Amino acid sequence: MTTRYPMTVEGEKALQDELKQLKSIERPKVIAAIAEAREHGDLKENAEYHAAREQQGFIEGRIAEIEAKLSGSQVIDVKALPNTGKVVFGTTVSLINLDTDAQVTYRIVGEDEANVKENRISVTSPIARALIGKEEGDVVNVVTPGGQVEYEIEKVEHL
Repeated sequence: MTTRYPMTVEGEKALQDELKQLKSIERPKVIAAIAEAREHGDLKENAEYHAAREQQGFIEGRIAEIEAKLSGSQVIDVKALPNTGKVVFGTTVSLINLDTDAQVTYRIVGEDEANVKENRISVTSPIARALIGKEEGDVVNVVTPGGQVEYEIEKVEHL
């Protein structure tokens, strides 16, 4: 069975851009570094050669990983979906912590797109899993490392 990788349109573009960067800039740069290091002679004691080969391994591994994710990607354009007030992949959700009255807004995205500093959480995170399928006005219990937290879904947006 093929693994499906849900991602937003922006997430797919970011992976495409990274793949292009790796293939057109980073890969040729490391190949040139290996060729240059080979010219220095004895490869057994050539730290520059070994570092360049290690870098090449990282680049090739990342290229393979990105290509696999893109080939198995399921791109979801949330803007094309009708806004029913239900939390689905790609929506931006405003929550109110019922204990502290603090408001927080998260966008539910694919694993590669997640960035807590930018309030983008992975669809596999505990908060996102608790929110998926719920609607505006629902109260959701989220199990966090600090204990259980109750949130009310204030608003669901398709941005």
